[in-house]
Amino acid sequence: MDHKKNFLSGMRDGIPIALGYFAVSFSLGIACRNIGMTAVESTVMSLTNLTSAGEFAALSIIVAGAGYWEMALSQLVINLRYMLMSAALSQKLAPETPFYHRLLVGYGVTDEIFGISVNVPGRLDPFYTYGAVAVASPGWALGTCLGVVLGNVLPDRVVVALSVALYGMFLAIVVPPAKKDRVLALLVLASMAASWAFPLVPFLAGISGGMKIIILTVLISAVAAVLFPVHEEKGETAEAEPCHE
Repeated sequence: MDHKKNFLSGMRDGIPIALGYFAVSFSLGIACRNIGMTAVESTVMSLTNLTSAGEFAALSIIVAGAGYWEMALSQLVINLRYMLMSAALSQKLAPETPFYHRLLVGYGVTDEIFGISVNVPGRLDPFYTYGAVAVASPGWALGTCLGVVLGNVLPDRVVVALSVALYGMFLAIVVPPAKKDRVLALLVLASMAASWAFPLVPFLAGISGGMKIIILTVLISAVAAVLFPVHEEKGETAEAEPCHE
């Protein structure tokens, strides 16, 4: 594989993700400032935790004065969906891909980076994901830092408007593949409908957002696998170039 070319391709695809991350993490930085965290503390937190829901939850736990076990358990539940994403991405990596590459790719698994990585044709070169993370992660951390430093300067309406950017960017990742595949489009619509209806079921309404995503992902993907199985073409493995160190 041409690692340099794939890395640059990942950086290109990671630019809109970085812009979306910057907008959302700006509001995260404001929340960090409101509980007394410094710009350095907030930036380090965002560099080591690429998860908006996890970090916002962590702030609430910090304010409540909860212990490390409560923090660890909450983060496990909130971010458990990334395990499913990592398992899916592991199937796109060449079998001989070294463990340290898999570990580094795991660091960058977020909803958006997973979305572009899983849509790479053939085998996934870890350097593609590295390129996307190299742009997206600094965007997330920089937005958090500036949110702490400058957050109170901007009007509330501007901050709220910035937070919408991430959803628009995520739609830009999902819509193009869905337009090319009717089955995928149907599954996207089914997922949206199920996600909307989930809180309406009495005994499911109290489940956390992260656990809801896991349940729906497993159920919908299982039904799709049964009704619309994907048959690998012969010679596909031979055509896919392996990833070397």
